Amino acid sequence: MKSAYEIALERLEKESGPSQKLTDAQREAIAEIDKRYEARLAEERLRLDGRLSQAASAEEVAQIRSELTDAVNSLEAKRDKEKEAVWNAT
Repeated sequence: MKSAYEIALERLEKESGPSQKLTDAQREAIAEIDKRYEARLAEERLRLDGRLSQAASAEEVAQIRSELTDAVNSLEAKRDKEKEAVWNAT
């Protein structure tokens, strides 16, 4: 009897074709991208958390949180774009 995971994989392959296997070099490149962006995300969070602790008003807190959200979304989009480029470089 197949597990739900195996059934889901079969359905996915039917819908989008067979899954692509990564080479060792691609895995390493993706891991490096993840490490680099995790570090950048941590730097942004620390920088803005420092400003957040010094915020004087609720408006200032909201502005800093908005900046953090924008920075995280931007970095995550860039990371995903780089990873997609590695995936497609076969």
